[in-house]
Amino acid sequence: MFDAAASLRSAHDVLGEFLAGPTNIASVNALVHDVAAAMSRGNKVLACGNGGSMCDAAHFCEELTGRFRKDRKPLPALACNDAGHLSCVANDYGYEHVFSRWVQAFGSAGDVLIVLSTSGNSANCIRAASSAKQQGVRTWGLLGKAGGELRSACDASIVVPGATADRIQELHMLILHTVVEGVEVELGLDGGSDGGK
Repeated sequence: MFDAAASLRSAHDVLGEFLAGPTNIASVNALVHDVAAAMSRGNKVLACGNGGSMCDAAHFCEELTGRFRKDRKPLPALACNDAGHLSCVANDYGYEHVFSRWVQAFGSAGDVLIVLSTSGNSANCIRAASSAKQQGVRTWGLLGKAGGELRSACDASIVVPGATADRIQELHMLILHTVVEGVEVELGLDGGSDGGK
């Protein structure tokens, strides 16, 4: 019989392992600062990933353009999840180019790109990081396993523990929620009403 408690305990254990990492909290704080600094300059954050990671990228961005816990002004964030763009570029150029061409279209010097990959080896994310660097966009990887090629392809990265993609993605989303919270604090936008969300 399935043991829900064991599954929940495994998620708890992976979070505990992440919190015990000597540099992980500092890295999350650095990501918060980079995103907040970009927005304070009038720049934006971009996010991309495949499958569940694409959904996490979209969730992160809507928390910024909409609202998180309290009412405040919308913040500039864009996820690469437009079906027209993805299907067009995949058909015309190949799926490995879907994120890099999007970065070329929307990325500006001073922006921040967050690429999400549980393996760290997604070819389209690696190309996106390369395109971003060429355009002066700071790149962050939210990664799993050992970080893969993206660990060195990005300017900075956070590699989370977890033996399976679901555990890795759960930590990625927790980190992204923490980033939204931190950005609101750094920009002085955390004092609004809760709006009944």
